[in-house]
Amino acid sequence: MPALAKSWSPDEVRALQAEDSTWRRYELIDGELIMTNSPSVRHQTMVLELTFLIRGYLGMHGLGSVLNSPADIALDAYSIVQPDIFVTPAALAVKKWTDVTSLLLAVEVLSPSTARYDRVVKRRFFQSHGVPEYWVVDIDARVVERWRPIDDRPDIASESLQWQPDARIVPLTIDLVALFAAASR
Repeated sequence: MPALAKSWSPDEVRALQAEDSTWRRYELIDGELIMTNSPSVRHQTMVLELTFLIRGYLGMHGLGSVLNSPADIALDAYSIVQPDIFVTPAALAVKKWTDVTSLLLAVEVLSPSTARYDRVVKRRFFQSHGVPEYWVVDIDARVVERWRPIDDRPDIASESLQWQPDARIVPLTIDLVALFAAASR
């Protein structure tokens, strides 16, 4: 009989993190431990460029805060996620990671080692937890996959992407051609 995979708890994962002197990222989704190495410079450049765009928009309209991982986001008692970029609603006063109880946006920039988790496991997690938008940024293909909670298929954007977390406020329009060019410099 095959051995069953171990089901991890958030406390066990936090203990692993505390003992680890490397830059690995630990995530937990429904008991499944996901460990990844530190991201590439290209990946981090994209995270930085996109974060600046989102930060400017949020600041102008007072809609929330944009943050980056590493972070321990626990949207339920069985999981810890670390989206590359995430936006918390303005109503949340985030002083510690446990204050993050909901997200307006979660973004993952694909890496070869994380593509399956980002596109399938984490996408389903964020959809099931009602995150209004989940973006998967594919630097190689120069596209962004936008997922919403009820989507079976993503919207694929290659020229521009609009994000409107509040229907009363003008959307953020991101020139994806310029974004991918800036991240590739």
